[in-house]
Amino acid sequence: MPQRRVTPRATSAETVLAYALDPLSGAFTATEAIEATGLTRSTVLAACAELVRLGWLRDLDDARAAGEYRKGRPARRYELDTDAGVVVGVDAGQHRVTALVADLRGTVLARTEGALGESGLDVPVRLRVTTETITAALAVADVDPARVLVTVVGIPAPVDSLGASPRDGGFWDSMNPGFADVVSHGVVVVENDANAAALAERPSSGDASFAALLSGERFGAGLVVDGALLRGARGGAGELRVLDLVEGVSSSNGIGRTARELVREARAEGLVGPASLLGGAEEPGAEAVFAAAALLDPVALEVVDRLGDRLARVCVLLASLLDIDRVVVAGAIADAAAPVIERARERLATGEYDPTPEVVASRLGGDVVVLGAVARALDLVHADPLAFPLPAETSALAT
Repeated sequence: MPQRRVTPRATSAETVLAYALDPLSGAFTATEAIEATGLTRSTVLAACAELVRLGWLRDLDDARAAGEYRKGRPARRYELDTDAGVVVGVDAGQHRVTALVADLRGTVLARTEGALGESGLDVPVRLRVTTETITAALAVADVDPARVLVTVVGIPAPVDSLGASPRDGGFWDSMNPGFADVVSHGVVVVENDANAAALAERPSSGDASFAALLSGERFGAGLVVDGALLRGARGGAGELRVLDLVEGVSSSNGIGRTARELVREARAEGLVGPASLLGGAEEPGAEAVFAAAALLDPVALEVVDRLGDRLARVCVLLASLLDIDRVVVAGAIADAAAPVIERARERLATGEYDPTPEVVASRLGGDVVVLGAVARALDLVHADPLAFPLPAETSALAT
């Protein structure tokens, strides 16, 4: 994190800037800022002048010119300059990289993707595709890279508070190979993908303690309990290797991967008829399984039942350990997995393991991780905005 620049007005400027950064704040007068912050008029005006000089606020037409003021001395108006800086969120998965550029309100300005294919474990390829995808997103957004305040990279590996993953000599090492060494856009932060998903799901879950359960190729949970995101000393909170020991689950393989495995077994046993959507030369994916189930294909219905039971057991485990209210099934599989979620709900409704959590599908689709990375980046900016010098500030200090 960059060192904060200390000025005589640092505290008051931070207070006013926090008010301006609030998503509910729009253009405001000094009087409105006084009411919101409790600061004196002279302090607010001085803080606003400082923030305009630094590039965080715009000095707008006065309230009379804007048609909002009729009598007396016109009040000066200000608003957050959402173009002052941007953040970048990245989902660096094993097979694909997605990057978003967003302004200081979280409005997405550009989205780009880069394909890793089967080269996701090749560290030079992974780093190159990630940097190229970020560069392309900034170009699409027409944003100078110097305006990036924070870049957050979500990865499928546990991540501690310093952005490091446990060394395993394999997958985790490849997933977290040192992005800060090659990504030069602002402060670079590495985050676990399920934790990022949990941050993206906060608005939809309100005050609930919940798990954002990434469910495609593997199960991984981002855990929010009593409003706090759980990490653990080594970033391992929500890593579900324990599922190897859970009867009826036996691995951390997710819904999509398990669906393919079950269909593969049925095909090998000759249970799939030639007219089935599960037949043919190509191995069907999870969406084909769910489409076949909608047509009452008996093999597909059996697969959905088994997946629903599997998901229910995972939800019971999470609820038993953490007393959570909700499990949000997240990732690209979420929409297609509606029949699996319904089976899990039916299994949980038997009352055998009460109290059980509500199980819902995420509405964020395959972008849940990259949107969570943007949310994490904005959290960092909002927590200590004056720690991030803006290009305008750098120019002002130089003169």
